[in-house]
Amino acid sequence: MAKTIEAVDKVARTDSPVLIEGETGSGKELVARRIHEMSYRSTKPLVILDLTTIPENLIESELFGYEKGAFTGADARKIGRIEQAHEGTLYIDEIGEVPKSLQVKLLRVLQERTFTRIGGARQLESDFSSGRRHKSEPERRG
Repeated sequence: MAKTIEAVDKVARTDSPVLIEGETGSGKELVARRIHEMSYRSTKPLVILDLTTIPENLIESELFGYEKGAFTGADARKIGRIEQAHEGTLYIDEIGEVPKSLQVKLLRVLQERTFTRIGGARQLESDFSSGRRHKSEPERRG
């Protein structure tokens, strides 16, 4: 357990996406919370999305949000979870449940840090990750 905590704290110092694997109930969300709490982004939002609780046809709008009029029932703009996590941490549980077509869009967000709301015309930026530096480390300059 000590080695796991050490590894989690080490990854919290990075600004890279992290894949947390494990069986249901093994503590993946606790690990994500620890990464967030130990990261530079700890004062910013931690957005948690459990894909098993969302119908497959709503996952894209939940992740990316949508513009008013994008589809029937879209009476107002909705900010998606990716945008909500800006400057913070986004934890997506059960990412294997995402349809392949959506995985491609999600990969682009992870690589480019840009996305478009459903029905939107402009690309938006969202800077989310596990953190840049450990809270107890001084900021490096120069």
